[in-house]
Amino acid sequence: MKLSVQMVVVLTSVGLLSGSFLATVGILTKERVELNKQREVEAAIIKVVPGTESSTKLYEAKDFKVYGGKNQDGTLIGYGILVSGIGFQDKITLMLGTDISLTKTTRLEIIEQKETPGLGAKIEDEDVFLKFWEGRDCSQAISLRKPAVKTAEELAASEVNTITGATISSESVLKIVNNSVEKLRQLIKEGQIQDGEQDVH
Repeated sequence: MKLSVQMVVVLTSVGLLSGSFLATVGILTKERVELNKQREVEAAIIKVVPGTESSTKLYEAKDFKVYGGKNQDGTLIGYGILVSGIGFQDKITLMLGTDISLTKTTRLEIIEQKETPGLGAKIEDEDVFLKFWEGRDCSQAISLRKPAVKTAEELAASEVNTITGATISSESVLKIVNNSVEKLRQLIKEGQIQDGEQDVH
């Protein structure tokens, strides 16, 4: 009986110490993780809105943030939309760049994805997928070109290339993008997007 009590005490103590250690590590690393995520966002804004020297957070909601890219003079030159949506396997987080009139996409960056390796994961591939998003007409809903083509010149102004063998992942990205552009357009129309909010860097 005495041995059983000792074992319970020892195991309980070990459990409490382990839990305390993990909690402490979590607290200490949380700030660093958040800082790294913020740096990743800043780098993505510069990529998706060419010419950006500084950026401002203009709007924030769950899984949807809008940043304004500014040039050296502090003039707003485009939007970076950070948005998450459901992919084939899991959540896809991306950042889309557009001009200030919301008529042209400038670039697409995939921030996080867990799609099928070798197939859906190609949404991160520059040559297979991302390069086809540059300069697309987003004044109307963008559509997916099926079957895939080899060059951007073969696409219509509001078309993007599909990924061969990964149509669902391609369509997921397309849906996330179209919904986010429409949401931003509505926010601007309602006057909820205003320049000069919180600076990112």
